[in-house]
Amino acid sequence: MKAIVRNITVLTLMLLILFSLDSVAQENKVLDGIFIKETNPTRRVVPYTNVREADVMFYKRVWREIDIREKVNHPLYYPHQPIHEIGYVRLNLFEILKRGIDEGTITAYDVTSDGFEIELNKTEAADLLSYEVVTYDEDLNTGEIMEIIAEEPIGGNDIAKYWIKEDWVFDRQRSVMEVRIIGILPIINTYNEDGTVRAPKGLFWIYYPEARYVLANQEVYNESNDGSRLTFNDFFEKRVFSSYIRQETNVHNNRTLDAYTNGVDRLLESQEIENNIVNYEHDLWHF
Repeated sequence: MKAIVRNITVLTLMLLILFSLDSVAQENKVLDGIFIKETNPTRRVVPYTNVREADVMFYKRVWREIDIREKVNHPLYYPHQPIHEIGYVRLNLFEILKRGIDEGTITAYDVTSDGFEIELNKTEAADLLSYEVVTYDEDLNTGEIMEIIAEEPIGGNDIAKYWIKEDWVFDRQRSVMEVRIIGILPIINTYNEDGTVRAPKGLFWIYYPEARYVLANQEVYNESNDGSRLTFNDFFEKRVFSSYIRQETNVHNNRTLDAYTNGVDRLLESQEIENNIVNYEHDLWHF
């Protein structure tokens, strides 16, 4: 009797597997690959450990700049168009943020609202996702030169940099120095009439703890192994990106490094700020 029940159970499982594969095949007609990808789209966000104010021995806020021209940061910039892979559509970071804003899963905040006080609705955010393109054409009837203004959508290929705001905290309860990203600001370049870069322009702030729930289910390209990719949340939490500090809390109105340094001196100043943070933790230990 037990053998009959066991055989029926095995037969039932086999039928369920066959029906599931058949449903996938009917939906996609063919299975593009040798396995069904179902891991990353169901990942959950690991909650942050609670930090009490009484346990904070050290606290420092800094702002960083991620230049996506650097090779290590290319996974944030590419692909420019969605790429369909095994059971998955790969997007760049900006397209993910745009879709999250459109779906209502991510909230955009005004670029002047560094503390996330001014929330933008979908219409206000959508207005920031396009720019005016001015062209000139000749009127065939009058011969006059007409100015034509068209709206072009901003895509991931228009993003030049990302600025992130983060907090460094030493928690004496756990004896760890921890960094947490607070916000992300996409940056585009504005241009002069001759095509030269005029100045960077921030679009809107994204509150990172809220965006983690979306980023945790979006893959980042891994050039070493397509079968072992990180999510965008992992990409930021594991500090895979390359960046430099562009601003810190200071007595001089929290001025940016650009206000008093440039070129190599700015990079050296950025490294010194980072070294001071790291050395604080090192100085707490005796070896």
